[in-house]
Amino acid sequence: MHSLTPVILCGGSGTRLWPLSREQYPKQLLQLLDGNNSLLQSTIQRIEGFADTKTERTIVVCNEEYRFVVAEQLRVINKNATIILEPEGRNTAPALTISALYATQNNNDPVLLVMPADHIILDVPSFQDTIQKSMKLALDGAIVTFGITPESPETGYGYIKYGPKYDKDGALYIECFVEKPDSKTAEFYLGTNSYLWNSGLFMVRASVWISAISQYRADILKTCQKAWAQHSINGEFLRPEKKIFLQCPSESIDYAIMENIGTKMQSFPIGLVKPLSAGWSDIGTWESLWKILPKNNEGNVSQGDVLLHNCKNTLSISTNRLVTCIGTKNLVVVETPDAILIADKNKTQDVKEIVDKINKKKRTEGQVHRKVLRPWGWYDCIDIGKHFQVKRITVNPGASLSLQMHHHRAEHWIVVRGSAQVTCGDSKYLVSINESTFIPLGTKHRLQNPGPGLLEMIEVQSGSYLGEDDIVRFEDIYGR
Repeated sequence: MHSLTPVILCGGSGTRLWPLSREQYPKQLLQLLDGNNSLLQSTIQRIEGFADTKTERTIVVCNEEYRFVVAEQLRVINKNATIILEPEGRNTAPALTISALYATQNNNDPVLLVMPADHIILDVPSFQDTIQKSMKLALDGAIVTFGITPESPETGYGYIKYGPKYDKDGALYIECFVEKPDSKTAEFYLGTNSYLWNSGLFMVRASVWISAISQYRADILKTCQKAWAQHSINGEFLRPEKKIFLQCPSESIDYAIMENIGTKMQSFPIGLVKPLSAGWSDIGTWESLWKILPKNNEGNVSQGDVLLHNCKNTLSISTNRLVTCIGTKNLVVVETPDAILIADKNKTQDVKEIVDKINKKKRTEGQVHRKVLRPWGWYDCIDIGKHFQVKRITVNPGASLSLQMHHHRAEHWIVVRGSAQVTCGDSKYLVSINESTFIPLGTKHRLQNPGPGLLEMIEVQSGSYLGEDDIVRFEDIYGR
């Protein structure tokens, strides 16, 4: 039985599905379909149960900022993985190169199944069948990508021009990769029946990838080798050496390798594309999400606390408040506690432009949600004014915040659920429900949840500066 190692690329900036996705909480971490699993969790689960293939431990490559959320989402679905942390994204080619270096340790040479974490595949049995039928191609030394038959002249996808058949099972030679075209060019591609959408899925033996990146982008390989030679291990997290990795060029798999091997059918390694018919979508826009979600008779999709009246082809999502729509057509309405998007469904490719404007104004809504996840739980900023801020804080059972101090603010804590073990200066004491305590400015302090249930409290901050960067950590079990 052959060995398959899934490699899940969990990068992405979180701009295209704003305001649900944010830079520090991108779409792969969102529950967009069934309300139970995130896109990352669904990606991991769809590689279970291959009939004739041994699946090795999954590799997840993600940004340092996402590490605790990724680890928690894996824990929730009871899955173990090797989590490789990038100090800063360098696109997909370095991420795959680091993964291949890890996978070839101890003289191993598995086939790597490379998958973005933020795609949807509705027909998992068909997906698994196509993957298993492509194993021999990868074992024989080809780099295999998977193409989607175009349904419309999409300008948001890259395209693959395919050549003659490689085998009787439908694999095709790759002639060339084409970046996202304009609408006129996309119409032409659709009419020729010679192009497939580029799904971003790949299969390749680890040693073949290393050989290919050495041949075409030796600078990427050398930098990754140096960074990996000095990698560190912290629990379930593996980190390539930061300073060296940051010197690595930023490049995609397509640009680094696939565009080179696609121009010569006899080159090594061979570039092949396998058509995939499994309900694939990269849900790159709100419109693409609307297309795959169940609709009512008027073509409407609603999630959360939503009321519609005389609406057609409308996507309405509420996460916090009641949303009502009257007489809307072809609209997208997405509500979050701190931002609302209203857009023409056919113009949702332009959401990124709005996010760019938000960031240029140095607003936080493009970066983070009002509710911020932490390894110990979460907090929600429910009110803020001049020299004060009010937060709702929830601490998981047995969890602890760092021993810390603030230069510019004092804090008042009121316990509304559970009980808190508080360190304040040299004192340690228990604060029970309906009790409160005060943390003076400049005092070392720590909050712990000693109980079996959730700790929930209201924190009132007061001071001249209330930014999250006003913190000095003395001890932290999470290594921050």
